[in-house]
Amino acid sequence: MGTGSQGLTDDVAFWRRTSLAWMLIMLAETLHGAVREVFVAPLLGDLRARQLGVLVGCFIVFVVAWLSARWMAAHTRRMQITAGVMWVVLTLAFEVLLGRALGFSWERVLEDYDPARGGLMLLGLGFMGFAPMLAARLRTRPRETP
Repeated sequence: MGTGSQGLTDDVAFWRRTSLAWMLIMLAETLHGAVREVFVAPLLGDLRARQLGVLVGCFIVFVVAWLSARWMAAHTRRMQITAGVMWVVLTLAFEVLLGRALGFSWERVLEDYDPARGGLMLLGLGFMGFAPMLAARLRTRPRETP
């Protein structure tokens, strides 16, 4: 990140944009979760719907990361990993707080993170951590001309 007053301005812009991109992810994921509960869970069952939801969630995260890659201005690998780690930490806090606010037990909240019980959220969070870097690399790759 930067040094001096311009560096501070760039740092603030980076954190603000990274936070706004995360909020967009959470909005999309919340809508996705509501749709999943209403339409998918009755067909597949709760666990299978949540497992499928992690894969769909990875797609959502990647789309937002790809669309916001240039705007976030995470130009270095370090900034991209920092953005991903920030997204993961904020998402963990959001998931736990939302689960508890909805009245879920600790056992139920943690079930999504337990692979032995079919939880795939660790996979989703792992992907989220690298999504800004992956998206930035794909956005900046030169295209081949025929």
